[in-house]
Amino acid sequence: MLKLSKSVNKQPTFKGFDMFSTRISRVKDIEYQYLQRSKVPTMHFQKSLPRLPIPELSKSTERYLNALKPLLSKENYALAEQRTRSFSLAEGKILQDKLIAKDKANKDTSYISNYWFDLYLRDRAPLPINYNPLLVFQNDSRPDYNNQLIRATNIIVSAARFMLSLRESILEPEVFHLQPKKSNTPLFRTITGLLPESLSWYGAYLFKAYPLDMSQFEGLFNATRIPLEGKDRILRDPKCNHVVVQKNGHFYTFDVLDNDGNLLSPAEILGNLHKIMTDQRKSADFPLGVLTSQNRDLWAMQRAHLEDTGNSDTLRQIDTAIFNLILDEDSIDDDKNKILKLYLHGDGTNRWYDKSFSLIVTKDGVSGINFEHSWGDGVAVLRFFQDVYAETTTRPFVHPDTKPATTNISVKKLEFNLDEKSKQYVENAKREFNEWCNSLSIDYILYEGLNKEACKKLKVSPDCIMQLGFQAAYHLLYGKYVGTYESCSTSAFKHGRTETMRPCTEKTKEFCDRLHLATSSKQELRGLMQECSSAHSQLVKEAAMGQGFDRHLFALMKIAEENNMKRPEIYDSHEYKLLNKSILSTSTLSSPSVLAGGFGPVVKEGFGIAYSAFPDKLGAAVASYKAHNNSSEFVEALHKSFVDITEILSAK
Repeated sequence: MLKLSKSVNKQPTFKGFDMFSTRISRVKDIEYQYLQRSKVPTMHFQKSLPRLPIPELSKSTERYLNALKPLLSKENYALAEQRTRSFSLAEGKILQDKLIAKDKANKDTSYISNYWFDLYLRDRAPLPINYNPLLVFQNDSRPDYNNQLIRATNIIVSAARFMLSLRESILEPEVFHLQPKKSNTPLFRTITGLLPESLSWYGAYLFKAYPLDMSQFEGLFNATRIPLEGKDRILRDPKCNHVVVQKNGHFYTFDVLDNDGNLLSPAEILGNLHKIMTDQRKSADFPLGVLTSQNRDLWAMQRAHLEDTGNSDTLRQIDTAIFNLILDEDSIDDDKNKILKLYLHGDGTNRWYDKSFSLIVTKDGVSGINFEHSWGDGVAVLRFFQDVYAETTTRPFVHPDTKPATTNISVKKLEFNLDEKSKQYVENAKREFNEWCNSLSIDYILYEGLNKEACKKLKVSPDCIMQLGFQAAYHLLYGKYVGTYESCSTSAFKHGRTETMRPCTEKTKEFCDRLHLATSSKQELRGLMQECSSAHSQLVKEAAMGQGFDRHLFALMKIAEENNMKRPEIYDSHEYKLLNKSILSTSTLSSPSVLAGGFGPVVKEGFGIAYSAFPDKLGAAVASYKAHNNSSEFVEALHKSFVDITEILSAK
């Protein structure tokens, strides 16, 4: 959702092995500097990635109407069908031709990329809860390594090694291996690495391996979303070698790379972090980080005032830092509800929501990420997350007996010049953010009666079972069906972002109706469930292959705006608004390294549902606003739905 300036939106300027070879002479220890040293350059497949297809208009409108069917009465559906057919034959056809022409003239990107960036950056809603998701690492199996200082240092070291590998274009390219035993091999890397960039994707395809878009990865580091009135911008400065650390609402910086770009030793990074952690300063009286929790126009006005009163250079230290590390005084004590609240929003006083991502480490060493969403999606963040977790838990550089070094200590505390107006900004933001967070209802479910492998053995999609549970739970509570959003990555294409998969279908509606009216036997319901699974899998496949309809219809709307054409009636219709009001907003990021994930509801009447089908259970984190819904009630209904589904699947 964002449109960047030319200097920001261009392809990453990695120089690959030429850059790497010229740097060898000044690298202290090559084995230590890089998390990976891939034989295939990071961006090797980027040039030959297939482009995101523009679906046929007739297919998009049919898919749109299919998504509307379970939500509308027969009368309203008939009106929607008439309106949609009219659009398809008239202005839709003109807009489609213009979109195709524009896409042909911009072959270096996808038809949705700039529109999606722009959508994010123009939204004036606050970032926390509305947009910034959370991901929490599993704890280290060795308790001593969950010490806050030890774990934070190891995360910094591994994160910096990941970044240096990315900068030198020796980070392993992201590839989806359909048959890993055949393609995730040295032979695959040798052959595809020898192919020219213009042919490399086709070589991977012959192995049934699918390289993924890597263009978002440059957005991970040295980046911040800058608030501006009307539309924000992304600032990136890869020349900077420091990280920013927040503790008790205070900001500190220190360099993790020396003047030659070499990563400091683990003991030196430990020494810098130790100095910050032993600073006994009480909590900041006016913690500026809370200002990033506000409406974007309001924060833009306040930031301009801060810059006018002598804080520009200090703010830039935060903006350009490689990443933000947050040391929290809270302990989790195995309270999963507390995890979700702390990593989703906290109290705002020890956060900077504008950074591309913030690594958060609690007093008892629970660690995770809160990330700003405009620059990229889950593929880049999850890859970084998994690689850092794997190294810190299997090959850590700092151990419980490691002594902090006293050399190369460059810690500086950032000081701000705050006038009375700025102080009042902070006080107001603290009060308002606290009220907002208190209006949120968050709960979670871990259901052990069913798991990923059991679903597969019973020949039903685990993702379908999760989504079917959400539909059944909502229908049980409210007796109706609503707009449901499931995020699906289109990173198999150049500059792909996401597509919406619509899991509320005629089949799921029929299943839930019969389930709650008890009009069918378990055998009949199981047959319906398998039909739901087949339909669901087909929709997921279509979305992942760029054959959904949501992004396509959105792009056609933007084309009308660009060409000063009359806004088509379809976009202001009851049915379009109903479908795009995502009452159930859902997304999954499954990985053994993930302890928890979550995000807020996207509309005030809705639920934000982050879920996973684990090897040993089904899990979901559910957020809603207390004035409209109760997440605990939804979780109870979801538990009942999972029990019902399990009984149906277990029926002989």
